[in-house]
Amino acid sequence: MKFVDLGRNGLNASAVSLGLMRVNGLADDAAAVKVLETAVNSGINFFDNADMYGKGECEARFGRALRQSSIKREDILIQTKVGILDHAYDFSKQHLIEAVDGSLQRLGVDYVDSLLLHRPDALIEPEEIATVFDQLQNAGKVRQFGVSNMNPSQVELLQHSLNQKLIVNQLQFGIMHTGPIDAGLHVNMTDPRSVDHDGGIIEYSRLHDMTIQAWSPFQYGFFEGVFIDNPKFQELNDELQKLADKYHVTKNGIAVAWILRHPAQMQVILGSMNQERIAQMAAGADVKLTHQEWYDVYLAAGNNLP
Repeated sequence: MKFVDLGRNGLNASAVSLGLMRVNGLADDAAAVKVLETAVNSGINFFDNADMYGKGECEARFGRALRQSSIKREDILIQTKVGILDHAYDFSKQHLIEAVDGSLQRLGVDYVDSLLLHRPDALIEPEEIATVFDQLQNAGKVRQFGVSNMNPSQVELLQHSLNQKLIVNQLQFGIMHTGPIDAGLHVNMTDPRSVDHDGGIIEYSRLHDMTIQAWSPFQYGFFEGVFIDNPKFQELNDELQKLADKYHVTKNGIAVAWILRHPAQMQVILGSMNQERIAQMAAGADVKLTHQEWYDVYLAAGNNLP
């Protein structure tokens, strides 16, 4: 397994991590134990949660499964995200403190290795966030901090007031969600792909040693479905299969390898609760595609180059 120093700030995390958004859909806690142990046996040491996943039940199930498993807390890294309500975002001091305490209780741990602000809050007050982060870190409840789905200006606004370095930004990215790199490839053009929706977030993250955590790497659109083995994307699947045969992995593995081939040193967040697929996906971390292979996949996904 390839490892990434998140934000170059001392958290040595597996390049492939496991997201727990669907863990509450498993039959029981015993099934969750098997999923966690499969992940660890595949080289994964990083687990991503959020207080709003399953309205807290995903954190709770993860916590119960962790305690029932053979996995030691000190051998893994746990991340959670806070700030999303049913019909609003809330980064106020009171809510964040209460949300973190609730997450820790459900997870059954004394601290999380990383805490993310879950999507931007239009009413964010950076100075208030700074107070919250200091309080959480000084209390030993949170070791590192990051954000989710923020553009460079939003990150800069927040970072300006903080005493801690923001180490990660969680963004949707994958073979069928290439917006953050499309604009960079279509500079000085007027076609639709030249429109920069993200403010140069890839380049910004590289300049500031901020790790991008790629979520929903196997989805197309916004949770419209997976592209692997989807007849809508036959050309892409043919290309993935060709590379899978060459590198003795699966198409799932190549999809992960494609993301990790980018020099931004990204981390891939898996969403699968299928033990076999988790192992297949994790195996992709050991594959390094050539420049041409990376572009062949990009083009097979329906993209073009100027």
